[in-house]
Amino acid sequence: MKTIFVSGTAGSGKSLLSSKLYDYYTKNGAFTAVLNLDPGVENLPYSCDVDVRDFVDIVSIMQQYDLGPNGALVMAADLIASKIDDIQNEVNRVNPDYLIVDTPGQIELFAYRSSGRFLIDNISSEEKTSVFLFDGALITTPVNFVSIALLATSIRLRLNLPTINVLTKTDLIGANLKNILQWSSSLSTLESAIANDADGDTYTLTTNILRGLNLSGFAQGLIPISNVTGDGFVNLEGALSRILNLGEEVED
Repeated sequence: MKTIFVSGTAGSGKSLLSSKLYDYYTKNGAFTAVLNLDPGVENLPYSCDVDVRDFVDIVSIMQQYDLGPNGALVMAADLIASKIDDIQNEVNRVNPDYLIVDTPGQIELFAYRSSGRFLIDNISSEEKTSVFLFDGALITTPVNFVSIALLATSIRLRLNLPTINVLTKTDLIGANLKNILQWSSSLSTLESAIANDADGDTYTLTTNILRGLNLSGFAQGLIPISNVTGDGFVNLEGALSRILNLGEEVED
């Protein structure tokens, strides 16, 4: 079994991408399953093969512990880790070739609490990788781009997985797409854009962060995709194949 963790900021398109990846691998003859790790989600664009909502109920947690929605989500994130044996048993029962893991909408609940890393480490799999989604609607300015790049690097550090960075919503951002792709592949271009967009402490802080990210190997470009049109999925699937299958494509 090969496992793909889909992560990113709230609203970046994680669930929809999980659905599209499921469709791709299934269409190409691979037995694929989706694990939903968001205990608070109400509607999903796919049918869950394994669902944490079967093991952890947000409403019950709120009532039992007199918590609001946010507090219940925090408690649920830790309770999910205690259900790892049940989750693994369900995954084993399904026994897919590819397991796509749709992580919670609130990325901090998964990435920064010890329970998230525990789940990653304890889901049995031959190979694991992470896809981090850069929400195209959030990074149309160079300062915002660097901010999300810092978050992506932090998430990669926390998850300790080979990571593919993906730019979503390319069908919605119009002319900004060209700028974003240039920022992601050229340090000098991004520094010039920051100089035109920010001044004072913001400029100093942003450029210092940027140079640190560049030294850590971030400046490698993004894979632009659209969940709506399907543009860019060939490149994403090729990147996944290089990590999960040593470059061998899934056959039709």
